[in-house]
Amino acid sequence: MQTLYKELVVFLGGQIPTAEKLEVSQSNISGYVSGRWNMSVDVAVRAEKVTNGEFKAIDLCPSLRKFQALTA
Repeated sequence: MQTLYKELVVFLGGQIPTAEKLEVSQSNISGYVSGRWNMSVDVAVRAEKVTNGEFKAIDLCPSLRKFQALTA
């Protein structure tokens, strides 16, 4: 997961631009990249939108994967 978050940050141009585009603090982005925490559903959906689908919310948010497994 950390690698995917790192790839997202590179794609969006760094931690500060990523934070601005995802409407979170830079410290949140740092926490995702370092593995301290995972993205919420809301932030993951924003990431999918701002990357035009290059990064999928379901891949960025473990909670969405669990939900998908329950509904499959």
